[in-house]
Amino acid sequence: MRLLDRYLLRELLIPLGYCLGGFLLFWITFDLFAELSEFQRKGLHAREIVEYYVLTTPEFLVMILPITLLLGLLYTLTHLARYHEITAMRGAGLSLWRISLPYFGVGLFLSLATFGINEYWAPDSTDAAEALMNRHVAKKTGSLGRSKVRDLGFTNSKDARIWQISIYNSETGEMITPQALWSLPDGSRLWLKAERGIFTNEVWTFFNASLFRIGAETNSSPLPLLVTNVLAMPEFSESPELIRSEIRISNQLLIGRAKKADIPITEIFNYLRLHPNPSRSERNWLHTKFHGRLAAPWTCVVVVLMALPFGAASGRRNVFVGVASSIVICFAYFVLQQLGLALGTGGYIIPWLAAWLPNLSFGLLGLWMTARVR
Repeated sequence: MRLLDRYLLRELLIPLGYCLGGFLLFWITFDLFAELSEFQRKGLHAREIVEYYVLTTPEFLVMILPITLLLGLLYTLTHLARYHEITAMRGAGLSLWRISLPYFGVGLFLSLATFGINEYWAPDSTDAAEALMNRHVAKKTGSLGRSKVRDLGFTNSKDARIWQISIYNSETGEMITPQALWSLPDGSRLWLKAERGIFTNEVWTFFNASLFRIGAETNSSPLPLLVTNVLAMPEFSESPELIRSEIRISNQLLIGRAKKADIPITEIFNYLRLHPNPSRSERNWLHTKFHGRLAAPWTCVVVVLMALPFGAASGRRNVFVGVASSIVICFAYFVLQQLGLALGTGGYIIPWLAAWLPNLSFGLLGLWMTARVR
C-alpha cells in the first residue's frame, strides 16, 4: 500500500471510529433510559442488560454503518479540501478517482461486512435478545414458549402435501399429533396420522402412526393401510429448516410488513422450495424482499460515490457542511428506499428495480457529480 493510501485511510478511519462509537453510545444511552423501567419489570440484572445490548448491536450496526461512513467521509474530504490537500494531490497528477480508491476499498469492505451481519448474525441475535428479555418472566398457564407453535398448518405446494400439526417445536423439529395429506398420481390420496414425529438422519420418523388411503371418488371413506409403532418417511422433503422458514415468512405475510428487507435470503429460498408458484402478490413481496436484501449492503459503496462530489470540491468550507450534507443525503435516500420497497411489494414496479432504485439513482447521480468536480 502506498504511503498516500495509508495517509488517506488514517484520515478516514479516525473520524469513522469516533462516529461509530458516538452513534453506539448515543443509541445505548437513549435506549437504556427509555427501556430501563421495562428491564426492571422483567427482572434483568446488570450483566443481562449488557448482554442484551451486545445481542442487539448487530441489527443496529446494519442500519448505522452507511450513515457513519457517509458522515466520516464528508468530514474527511471536507477537511482535506479545506486545507487544499486534495488540490495538491491532483496537481501532482492524481485523479480524484485514484485519490478515492482507499475509500472505495473501505466501502466495499463495509458492504461485505453488512451483508454478513445482516444474513448470518443479526436474525439469530434478534431472536436471542427477545428470549433474553423474557428470561425471568413467568410463563402463563398453557403457554408453550417461544420455540413452540400451536395448531401449525401449511401446504407444500411442490409436493401437493397438506400438513396439520397440533404442536411444533421449531428448535428441535419435533411434531406432536401431526397429520399429512397428499395426492397420488391415480387421483387417490394418502392420509398419515401419528402421535409424534421427529427428524433424524435427514428422515422424518413417526411414532404410533396410522396410514389411510382415500379414493379418488367424491366422499370416499378412508381405508386403513398400515398401523405401526414406528414409520419412517424418507419421501417427505419438508425439513425443519424449510418449516421454520414457512413459519417466519407466513407470519410476515400476514402482518404485511414491507418497510425493510428483513428476511434472510436462505429463508426466502426455503419458502420458495415449498411454494415454487406463489400468488402474484406473494411473488412481488418475496422477490422485492430478496432483491432488497442484496441491494441494502451496497449502500456503503454508493455512499462513497455521493460523498466525493460533496466533500472533495475545492474551497475553504466549514467541516460542519459535511454534517448538514449527510443529513440531507440520508433523508433523501431513506425516503426513496421506502418508496421503492412499497411500490415493489405492492406490484406497481418490478421487484428488482424497486429494491435497487435508491442505489441506482444515487450511484449514477454520484458518478455524474464526481465527474464534474473541478
